[in-house]
Amino acid sequence: MAPHGKADRHGTVDSALEILSEKGGKKRGLTRLLPFMGPAFIACVAYIDPGNFATNIQGGSQFGYTLLWVVAASSLMAMLVQILSAKLGIATGLNLAELCRDRFSRPVVLTMWAVMEVVAMATDLAEFIGAAVGFNLLLGIPLWTAGVLTAVSTFLILGLERFGFRPLEAVITALVGIVSVSYLIETVLDKPAWGLLLYHAVVPEFSGAQSVLLATGIVGATIMPHVIYLHSALTQGRIVVKEPSQRKRLFHFEVVDVIVAMGIAGLINMAMLIMAASTFFKHGLTGVGTLETAYHTLQPLLGRASGVIFAVALLASGLSSSTVGTMAGQTVMQGFLQRRIKVWIRRLVTIAPSMAVILMGLDPTRTLVISQVVLSFGLPFAIIPLIVFTRRKDVMGELVNSAAVTVLAGIVAALILALNIYLIYQVFTGG
Repeated sequence: MAPHGKADRHGTVDSALEILSEKGGKKRGLTRLLPFMGPAFIACVAYIDPGNFATNIQGGSQFGYTLLWVVAASSLMAMLVQILSAKLGIATGLNLAELCRDRFSRPVVLTMWAVMEVVAMATDLAEFIGAAVGFNLLLGIPLWTAGVLTAVSTFLILGLERFGFRPLEAVITALVGIVSVSYLIETVLDKPAWGLLLYHAVVPEFSGAQSVLLATGIVGATIMPHVIYLHSALTQGRIVVKEPSQRKRLFHFEVVDVIVAMGIAGLINMAMLIMAASTFFKHGLTGVGTLETAYHTLQPLLGRASGVIFAVALLASGLSSSTVGTMAGQTVMQGFLQRRIKVWIRRLVTIAPSMAVILMGLDPTRTLVISQVVLSFGLPFAIIPLIVFTRRKDVMGELVNSAAVTVLAGIVAALILALNIYLIYQVFTGG
């Protein structure tokens, strides 16, 4: 995590280097994996941000378990993209923004930087507001006060990076754990129909044109452009090895990191939809489309504890994803422009639009949806360069994509881009 803090070379990194050595180290099992776990857990936060809450709750409340397979498929596509991003950082020692700066013309680089800065602000808008809504629901305080509390909380979390990458990774992983446990409890309380659930998790099916549109929204907003840039930065200097054989072993460990982290994120997203299907859809409440409505409707259906658990999960999701969004913004500026600003200055700048939205009294959930559309515009500027670079032998060396991986990634990218275009069209035409 070179761009975001000094690596702690007296623990994690030394253990990792020992395991990657020819002797392979003496550690076995989980202790062998632990030194390599972390980057994907930071990246996976983008896949369980407040925008996902809104989309999954809508899908479950309107169509029950029908779109569960869409969430599962989206998670698999996300795994592939994040594996490529992690591999890029390991193979080149550079992040995606730095490679773009080195290999594209200055006008192209400036355009990409401008687009990604807008994406970073849109990302922070959704995540900051989501955390503020969490504080608002949990503590019963005004939304603007919740916004101030969110700002202070994210400042404190970001301040941990001065102590190295592990403390920050630990806090963000703990927040992901809170979201996971919260939805595990919600799932138990929901008492879902397990047979129906398993069927819809693997069998593609729609329920009318509106379900197709909502599925498009779920898939189209799955891959977050800012986290593609960030993940390559998290692996580029975290554990540095020079031998080709060691780089291959390091990459294999990072694949496990991605599969575990993105697998957890996928299960959380599925649990969100299951919760909405098992409560709202089951009771005929198909109009639940906002975070506040979901919170207030859960309580009479499942008891007050369920509403509190939902608010806690939303708060943990918002705080962690807002922190990661700021980190991504730092990566983008440093990579494209070779410039860095103090993290607290960036935090203040990105907070301004979010606080403005809160003070103007705009609908938080609607704001989340609009932010996802803005993110869609930025996706081609991340996923296309990623595939172009990872397929090149002169860039990737021994970690270059196989032809099959490049084709599969191209298909996934084309599908996601097509769905994003369709989603943008539907939003602006009201179709």
